[in-house]
Amino acid sequence: MGAGVIQSDKGGGRRRRGRKARPMAEINVTPFVDVMLVLLIIFMVAAPLLTVGVPVELPKTAATPLPDEQEQPLTVTLTADGKVVIQETETPRDQLVPKLRAIAAERANDKIFLRADGAIAYSDVIQVMGALNAGGFRNIGLVTDSGGPTLDGRGG
Repeated sequence: MGAGVIQSDKGGGRRRRGRKARPMAEINVTPFVDVMLVLLIIFMVAAPLLTVGVPVELPKTAATPLPDEQEQPLTVTLTADGKVVIQETETPRDQLVPKLRAIAAERANDKIFLRADGAIAYSDVIQVMGALNAGGFRNIGLVTDSGGPTLDGRGG
């Protein structure tokens, strides 16, 4: 970014003496565009890493991952100590259904992801799934880590 000099080449390639070169009045935007493209790539890579921040030990399965969607997925997490977390906000169990109903009224689809620690009892997971259903979410996806047993005799 800076001013340059434009050479006037009138008269068949000969420069006239006594005329000064005019300063260039245009701004070079190429470095600005380069910086913006680098920032765009950084944010495109970093954004998916910021969606869920509650640490849980997910069980491993042989299921394939779900395809990405346009709307940010709503995630409910059931931690090892039994706490229920909507996105990153801890929610008491008695307030779970009213909050889910309020969220469902504002969302375009009824898809929700349930993340539950592997140490949680099956009955607790099913109770939370019932609350999700009562809150208006009929499309419930269970989140797991890949690399678990395939249960087809080939190991895992």
